[in-house]
Amino acid sequence: MLRTFQYKAVVSTQSTGAATASVKGTLIRVFDLRSRMLVIELRRGTDTATVQSITFNDDSSYLCASSDKGTVHIFAIKNPELNKRLTVANVGLLGTYAGSQWCMSNFTLRSECPCICVFAPPGSTPGTAVKNAVIALCLDGTFHKYVFTADGNCNREAYNVFLDITQDLEI
Repeated sequence: MLRTFQYKAVVSTQSTGAATASVKGTLIRVFDLRSRMLVIELRRGTDTATVQSITFNDDSSYLCASSDKGTVHIFAIKNPELNKRLTVANVGLLGTYAGSQWCMSNFTLRSECPCICVFAPPGSTPGTAVKNAVIALCLDGTFHKYVFTADGNCNREAYNVFLDITQDLEI
């Protein structure tokens, strides 16, 4: 029996870091390419998922990942204390799972609709103090822009349908 699996990896824009998603899609590991050492291990979720997109922002301070569950997770890399942790982490009941770093912010798109995510260029949100934004382009022809803050707030700023998929149907 032939088994196949999907595995995602991405290199930062400065080529100093790399991120990989586990085969189950529950963990994302970030490595320093100079030292070849693990920098941080991040938990996307507990359910198996196909990670569709992983990307760093321009200065590698944030990383986002999208999955077939319809979720986009944003993690803090340079300031990992911004990432959430389980409140039982200090009790020691669940081992390393409880100590996992979860995303600092997330948003949900339509489930099982593939999408790719990128960080919007700095200053692309005119008239606001918010400098952090993620853009999701989905296979269903939709565009989503979410802005997020370091305290984990995340709000949709823009939505549009850039492709009417019914136009592609042959008559």
